[in-house]
Amino acid sequence: MNIKNSKFYRLFDNELLALIWNIALAILVYMACRFLYWAENYQSFSLSASQWAQILQGGLKFDLSAILYTNILLLLLLSFPFHLKEKIHPLIGKILFVLINSIAVVVNLSDAVYFKFTGRRTTVTVFQEFASEDNLTSIFAKEFVNHWYLVLAGIILILAIWKLYKSPAYKRPKNLISFYSIKTAVFLLLIYLTINGMRGGFGTAVRPITISNANQYASKPAEAALVLNTPFSIFRTIGQEAFVTPSYYTDSELEDIYTPVHQPADTAQFKAKNVVVFIIESFGKEYIGALNKHIDSAYQGFTPFTDSLIGKSLTFRYSYSNGRKSIDGMPSILSSIPMFIEPFFLTPASMNRLSGIAGELSKKGYYTAFFHGAKNGSMGFQAFANATGFRDYFGRTEYNQDNRFGGDNDFDGTWAIWDEPFMQFYATKMSEMPQPFMTAIFTASSHHPFVIPEQYKDSFPEGSLVIHKCIRYTDNALRKFFDYASKQEWYQNTIFAITADHTNLTEQPVYQTDLGGFSVPIIFFDPSGSLPTGISDKIAQQIDIMPTILSALNYSNPYIAFGCDLLTEPDSSLFAVNYCNGIYQYVKNGMVLQFDGKKSTGLYRLTDMLMQNNILGQSEYQTDMECELKAVIQQYMTRMNGDMLTTDN
Repeated sequence: MNIKNSKFYRLFDNELLALIWNIALAILVYMACRFLYWAENYQSFSLSASQWAQILQGGLKFDLSAILYTNILLLLLLSFPFHLKEKIHPLIGKILFVLINSIAVVVNLSDAVYFKFTGRRTTVTVFQEFASEDNLTSIFAKEFVNHWYLVLAGIILILAIWKLYKSPAYKRPKNLISFYSIKTAVFLLLIYLTINGMRGGFGTAVRPITISNANQYASKPAEAALVLNTPFSIFRTIGQEAFVTPSYYTDSELEDIYTPVHQPADTAQFKAKNVVVFIIESFGKEYIGALNKHIDSAYQGFTPFTDSLIGKSLTFRYSYSNGRKSIDGMPSILSSIPMFIEPFFLTPASMNRLSGIAGELSKKGYYTAFFHGAKNGSMGFQAFANATGFRDYFGRTEYNQDNRFGGDNDFDGTWAIWDEPFMQFYATKMSEMPQPFMTAIFTASSHHPFVIPEQYKDSFPEGSLVIHKCIRYTDNALRKFFDYASKQEWYQNTIFAITADHTNLTEQPVYQTDLGGFSVPIIFFDPSGSLPTGISDKIAQQIDIMPTILSALNYSNPYIAFGCDLLTEPDSSLFAVNYCNGIYQYVKNGMVLQFDGKKSTGLYRLTDMLMQNNILGQSEYQTDMECELKAVIQQYMTRMNGDMLTTDN
């Protein structure tokens, strides 16, 4: 049978093939713009063939997302099941396609010129940046002349779009029942494919991609501009509230009150110890018996191994996360960047130049690697790891490639490789690394839908919360990790930091308050005994982990971190800060202040664990706390908007 004579082909040869052709045409145009973008700024990039392959792979994903978003009306026009389409003039679709994609060409090529001033793709904030300027016309006119070759290239691309656009030739169907049955089925399939194309992929591990995901395909932040396209960068940041820099203080006043610039004293010899950071999914403080004895001395918890480790470690009674989502935890823990207003990953500031523990220790010759057992690229972790200084990334792909382990037989069916085998993989890979090394792992098993491997269902039965069995399982995975690691040559020369990304299900009222919902463990363990031990009453937070580790190593270079050094800074300077539903919470002086950006709305003593007694206006500390919190906020917003998150600026 000749397929071109089949009923199915006759129904769809025009519209479906035209749709595929035009999407492919748009992709080629976007790719051409990418190469022109590179050519205009080639001095800024030094790319190998493999790096180009990564950039083009990522670029295809971002281009397709942008094309589907911007051409959605055309997609509906070409695919919507309607039998009278022959009455729609084909020029309508052509004009719509050419107009939309010509605008894309213009903004992409214009942004190629702008890159040298910003080092990144333009986002929607560009409209705010130039809102008060009245000389834009003359600026554009000058650049139009100076970059005549880009203008010429743009004209050629727009003419190509016009010439190569494929208009379907509609014909009225003879059999409406057959027409609508097939057309509707294909239309629904196209809706599904379009939505996933806009999101950047399929599956539960994929969230809608944002501009920060471009770092996954770039070896350094500047290269992310080649991965992205400008329509995507603008469209994906529409509706996101840009960081607004408040004017609480003058610059000099601000620096006197608070600065995130750490300038350690260069007085002690650097200790080239290995650093291992555990970010444990949903491992809230509520589940840990050793950290709840001050609430209930009989409380056992669900983490016998972690309890035993705490007995040999430095940990904190008042310790908090700086966000409530997994994507908040990684910047807080590894780069000392708290979550204010929006997750850092999802804001234009994620394209700023960044550093972190990995980036700083790379300057000392450390090998660095990040581990996450989910699909590579999941949650934007790989992108952030690349941006913040990790040399290598080990995910589900790398785990499956190592034939010493179980591959996808160890996949939990939803998110990632089970914690126990992936932690064994983690420990094994560290035994093969050059020392000193800095690594971090983000676990996954204590996550919705809250399941554990079949072989452990009798060992770790259901608790009063569905997450309890998962916490028991992950705690046992930690035990097995340390059993293996303790026999390795690198173990005694290693500092371990253990925390959670955020809290999860709770049943104790103390962990259901505005502040209690941020209660996570922060544990520092050094098998050599060089760190102090015990449960401290100091205030601690995730963003303190980076400066504390660098202090323990006697790191002497200046760096940016919004947190504190828990080892050497006086207790009176320690604080914790987080943001929840429009309210900043600032913990200090045995109190927590709540502030909406303009005024304080609450003040509670930490001993008032259920936060029932608002003592706003009744404490001598309130004014100083407000002053300090405003300075933290202003420094944060200033540095986010000014791309000042490293000392290398």
